[in-house]
Amino acid sequence: MLRLDKVAKFYGTRLIIKDVSCAIEPGTVTILAGPNGAGKSTLLKIMAGLARPSAGTVDRTVAEDSIGYVGHQTFIYPDLTAMENLAFWSLMHGLDVREEDLLHALDRVELKRFAFERAGTFSRGMAQRLNLARVFLLQPSLILLDEPGTGLDVRSMAILHSEIAAARERGAGLVWISHSVAADLQRADMVLAIRDKRVDFYGPAADYTPEATC
Repeated sequence: MLRLDKVAKFYGTRLIIKDVSCAIEPGTVTILAGPNGAGKSTLLKIMAGLARPSAGTVDRTVAEDSIGYVGHQTFIYPDLTAMENLAFWSLMHGLDVREEDLLHALDRVELKRFAFERAGTFSRGMAQRLNLARVFLLQPSLILLDEPGTGLDVRSMAILHSEIAAARERGAGLVWISHSVAADLQRADMVLAIRDKRVDFYGPAADYTPEATC
């Protein structure tokens, strides 16, 4: 699905990451861990094809339009309603989605009653939930999540965890930068931890101790 071999990234003369190798398999969740500034977001963008590596190779066996990416920006259009946002993204991916499917997607993230309100009026947490509905509605084969829990309350976090589990169950591969690694290890299969610009740990989540690297 996705394989990185000795990937490195420079911004100018500043080294961000070096010699990162890993493989993302279908039906698995990989947590991307490490301290702030370790290069996790940069690595996720390289996985998504939004940034090019300075060295090494990135091999994907999934189509570009089958990659779902949730970054720090929500990628929603504030002048469109929640429904119009989902309809637009579905159209951009060539999907013929019925209104009831869009409403169901909003219901899953508890935004159905706000379906016809402009997304620009949403709180940060609501906008993030709409962004999650956008990604999970498209059912991509590879899902890349950069701290998707930012701005979410306890109930919204439960929705996020449920959607991650459902995506893994249907066979998607997920890479997840979590801001609560210790609590989310039980939801992961693998951990890729970055420290000092290199891979500090790569292996089963059951074998990872957060205190050792973070």
